Amino acid sequence: MILLLRIALAAAYPLLAHWASHRGDGASASVALLDLVLVVLLLALARGRPAAWLALAGGAAALWALAPTGVPQLLLLAPPVLFTALVAWWFWRSLRSPRGALITRIVCALEAMPADRLAPDLLRYTRRLTAAWAGLLALVSLANATLALLAVPGGVLARLGHPPGVLAIAQTQWSLWANLVNYGVVALFFVGEFAFRHRRFPQRSYRGFPDFVRQLARLGPAFWRDFLRG
Repeated sequence: MILLLRIALAAAYPLLAHWASHRGDGASASVALLDLVLVVLLLALARGRPAAWLALAGGAAALWALAPTGVPQLLLLAPPVLFTALVAWWFWRSLRSPRGALITRIVCALEAMPADRLAPDLLRYTRRLTAAWAGLLALVSLANATLALLAVPGGVLARLGHPPGVLAIAQTQWSLWANLVNYGVVALFFVGEFAFRHRRFPQRSYRGFPDFVRQLARLGPAFWRDFLRG
């Protein structure tokens, strides 16, 4: 239940952030940022940890106090850059991990065999796919950062008193990319790669996308907790 609520809150954030960017006021930006605070603290809150409740109260109070200022709108620029950069680094770091690349570990779990028993071409593919995910997310992060610099009136350069001139984009255009479109790019890459893998490796342990998702779910919470630790 907590996991589903966390997923729902995380899925709501891009919509709230885009709504806040469109409105351009501190109150709506504070609502979006409070949703992000809840995503981070939800598990600790559910366990009744006093520090988490104090952090939530402090965060809510700070956002309430900052709402009349431009700070919450400025803070909205950061999550799309930081989140995609962090996930890109997570994928890239796994390529040097003795535990294996992230995609390799998923395939090994689905096939119920260690990496040294995977077919060599499949092992190479999983490592290259992990690197491809790292590269794609790094490019998305760079695009988010560049557009955050160029957005007007709330972008970084404009707030520093250096409007980007002919390179300027509207705040809503930045938000449309950073909070909505880039997730579509990631989804398109996922779907395209799945279709390519379907042809490249016809002998698989799953039959089609629904069965693939079911098998991922069957790996269980223990596997995914360990996986997310990197």
